[in-house]
Amino acid sequence: MAQIVALASLLQDRQVWQGRAVPQPSGGEPSGWAMLDAALPAGGWPSAALSEILLPADGVGELRLVLPTLARLTAQGRAVMVIAPPYLPYAPAWEAAGVVMRQVDIVYPRSAREALWAAEQCLRSGSCAAVLCWPVQADDRALRRLQVAADSGRALGFAFRDRRHATQASPAALRLELETAPRRQLRIRKCRGGQPSTQPIAFPADAQAVGARG
Repeated sequence: MAQIVALASLLQDRQVWQGRAVPQPSGGEPSGWAMLDAALPAGGWPSAALSEILLPADGVGELRLVLPTLARLTAQGRAVMVIAPPYLPYAPAWEAAGVVMRQVDIVYPRSAREALWAAEQCLRSGSCAAVLCWPVQADDRALRRLQVAADSGRALGFAFRDRRHATQASPAALRLELETAPRRQLRIRKCRGGQPSTQPIAFPADAQAVGARG
């Protein structure tokens, strides 16, 4: 089961630190979803950057989108931080997807402001391979700080937000929108290094990732 701990104690006791950050390749980080990787200029999640995932509601399968990447990173012994998720991640399902839960820490800050601060510190630390967060009322400045922190710490940042923010400008390197009606699919709203495809990417509920443990 993932540990639920206070961020202050993690930083103070250096429990998150696992050595120097492993340099990221110049290309992307494979997502484990072949059709998505083929549509992205870098061939996967943009390295050392913030990816914004826009949702119609929480709990529509968005975590399945990142589980193959988390499985690969945690299998390498690298740390993953989950900041203020709207629901407690179901550890058995994550483990079934290949995620090594002892490498995952879940943090519940006391406020939305502290959650943003926690995500920024974890991204910047250089000790986290990936950071998942759910920014609430985050403006352009807050998102830009997360993007800069991800670049500084060479980490993958995933920000899950309501799709009502899709019309607003964002400094994130990648913006995906997960649609559930009339069918489940992904749309690339923005991607660094190329023009986003106008064609939706199928993401059915029973889709299977590839290379999750690769």
